[in-house]
Amino acid sequence: MALRPLTDEERAAAREKAKQSRQARADAKLALKNRKITVSEFLDRADADEALQRIRVEDMLKSIPSIGEIRAAAIMRELRIAPSRRLRGLGAHQRRNLIEHLEG
Repeated sequence: MALRPLTDEERAAAREKAKQSRQARADAKLALKNRKITVSEFLDRADADEALQRIRVEDMLKSIPSIGEIRAAAIMRELRIAPSRRLRGLGAHQRRNLIEHLEG
């Protein structure tokens, strides 16, 4: 099934929505990096914001000071979270374990 072509107005609206989503994700990750919010607050925000739900867990982890690519991968392996997992897909136990590991 072919998609119908978008009008110029629809295309402009889609671009604006994508821009706002990227900005929301960047702002939330920056707040986490600057320690203005905790991991549990970040996850609570993600529950209410579809744009944040699309962030990969690994990207969120790498936003935390002192956690880079290697350490993020190690944390995810230890907590049995798949590398492709997004915040929306975290289970209750994975979420709780992630918060305890990072804040506990």
